[in-house]
Amino acid sequence: MSFRPLHDRVLVKRVEEEAKTKGGIIIPDTAKEKPQEGEVVAVGGGAIKDDGSVRPLDVKVGDRILFGKWSGTEVTLQGDELIIMKESDILGVMG
Repeated sequence: MSFRPLHDRVLVKRVEEEAKTKGGIIIPDTAKEKPQEGEVVAVGGGAIKDDGSVRPLDVKVGDRILFGKWSGTEVTLQGDELIIMKESDILGVMG
């Protein structure tokens, strides 16, 4: 099964953070916050402007992004936990 978000939405897979601090302390799963960094898995066709034309998205599949803490809707597709969010929820692309 393949999945393609509609319009200006993107499908993102969270990137897991390091499980221990720089000092070597291991952080248990229950104390960790969900990462706000992810990789774009799929993108929609683009945002529809007022005149009916389509503006392509600035992000592409494979981009590593930062997003807001409460951004998007969490979904499970084929056993993978993913997030569907609007492009406007993305704070930036990591280079």
